[in-house]
Amino acid sequence: MNATILTNANVITCDARGTLTRAVAIDAGRVVAVGDEESVLSQAGADAHRVDLGGATVLPGFVDTHPHLMHFGVLAEPLVDLSDAVSHADIVDRIARRARDTEPGEWIMTTPVGEAHYFIRRSYRDLAEGELPDRAVLDRAAPDHPVFIQAWAPVTPNVCAMNSRALRELGIDRTLPDVVDNVWIEKDAAGEPTGRLSGSVTNYYTDSPFMNRLLRQLPLLEPTAIFSGTERAMRAANAMGVTTVYEGHLMVFELVEAYRLLRADNRLTLRVLCSPEAEPFGIPWAGQPLEMRDYLHQLSRARDLVDRTDDLFRVDGVTVSRYGPCSPGFTLMREPYLGPYGEPTTGRSFVSPEKIQQAIAFCHRAGLRLNIVTAGLAELDTHLDQLESLGRAPLAADGRAWLVQNLYFAEPDQVGRLAALGMGVTTTMSFSWGKGELVRERLGEHLLPDFIPLARLLDAGLHVGCGTDWGPKNVFEHIALAVEPHYAASGRRAATPGISRRQALSMWTREAAHVLRWEGIGSLEPGHHADLVVVDRDPLNCPIDEIASTRIIATMLGGKTVAGTDLVGDVVSCPS
Repeated sequence: MNATILTNANVITCDARGTLTRAVAIDAGRVVAVGDEESVLSQAGADAHRVDLGGATVLPGFVDTHPHLMHFGVLAEPLVDLSDAVSHADIVDRIARRARDTEPGEWIMTTPVGEAHYFIRRSYRDLAEGELPDRAVLDRAAPDHPVFIQAWAPVTPNVCAMNSRALRELGIDRTLPDVVDNVWIEKDAAGEPTGRLSGSVTNYYTDSPFMNRLLRQLPLLEPTAIFSGTERAMRAANAMGVTTVYEGHLMVFELVEAYRLLRADNRLTLRVLCSPEAEPFGIPWAGQPLEMRDYLHQLSRARDLVDRTDDLFRVDGVTVSRYGPCSPGFTLMREPYLGPYGEPTTGRSFVSPEKIQQAIAFCHRAGLRLNIVTAGLAELDTHLDQLESLGRAPLAADGRAWLVQNLYFAEPDQVGRLAALGMGVTTTMSFSWGKGELVRERLGEHLLPDFIPLARLLDAGLHVGCGTDWGPKNVFEHIALAVEPHYAASGRRAATPGISRRQALSMWTREAAHVLRWEGIGSLEPGHHADLVVVDRDPLNCPIDEIASTRIIATMLGGKTVAGTDLVGDVVSCPS
């Protein structure tokens, strides 16, 4: 096939010079030229296929540094989708349709109602009835099947619901106390459970032994959904302009291997970098903490998996973490704050500092890239002390800087110490947007200037990549939030300053690629992979309140269309 030239375009290359131009040529999966149309045509050759974009904007494909793509895709795949349900009758209809195709006695699991995963703009409260249905309503939908409407982390307290069959299967009856391990069992006037539970009832990060026992009896994850769910999630990410993801949190070794199998079957529609986690926690089946010898074995397994040779699938480093989110009261802070039920807490450590120190020492000796997931000020203090004990900077594996992932809070001194260590950083505006008012109310307004301080990180010279995590999956909404940060629950302007549009876009393109140390992505330059997005407006110049409404016309991975309009007659084949 001859080269293809995208002409009459607004090309934002996201290269280090901030080049803006009018045309880009691609051939054999790579960018071969960028510039004005005449120069690009001369480099691509007279036989090149020309595509007139009619003034549309071309950007590099986005790099999502914290999507939980496989997790969320596999979780949602087998579920009845209630996200946009409007009433109890609507819910009954959707569950009844699933019941007709499901063997009696088998579980019917559903999504929560509303917009995952913060449920601020829409939740079950927006149903016509203002609440989730009780067992009597759900019994009408599927009397012969146990039915469970899930509550998804991180929002705590939360509410889930089930029908009579599910209550029997789980052993929930009138003999149970009204409250067990921070789970409130709603009962009717006769003392019978109504089917609604509230409190610490999310599908993970519950910290409730009672709820975890219930969750372990449910089919929360269907092994048969791993491939189909991941493929569906990849297509959704492609539709948002994402062409590369970093799966570096809660990635057990088995899920890394699932990605490897998808790659072997040529079923990836984006580039994937994985980092297995040494000791995942917070999930109902996590089990007891690892013995130190087993923890060290996990570090060795991660070292032996490192492979950065493939263009689509790579494994690099090991992830360690101690914390959980702030909504259930897990984030490790110096001073007490309010937990979800008004109780004072300084957070919860799921993995000991001694294990983190062992991981730091192991990675230092083995030349293994270390990825530390961190959130609270106290936790970051400890990590910085441990990292600085190595006595050298920058901390890197063959030039690939170690990472601090999912950064929440960072004071000026801590940011300076991170910069001195040469650490890379990932974070997300979904935290500021989705948790800002929670921080104000439960941790204290004085902490808001240190919560997702993007400008502070960039001013210190740190390389920062952004991700979606629990928040909205619209990358352009994240870009707009970085420019004008605000808190979703109140609409208030955030206490942290915004950054420029170029900086915000860079954290999803060139800077994100730099953080991952994946060469040839993140900018449109000759020799780079032809990963690009064609959109209907210029995010650098359109009105700020229109950025989030940007429409994706096409997404291309290696010059092949993976979402939207086929511009070059070459579409990646994947299951519908």
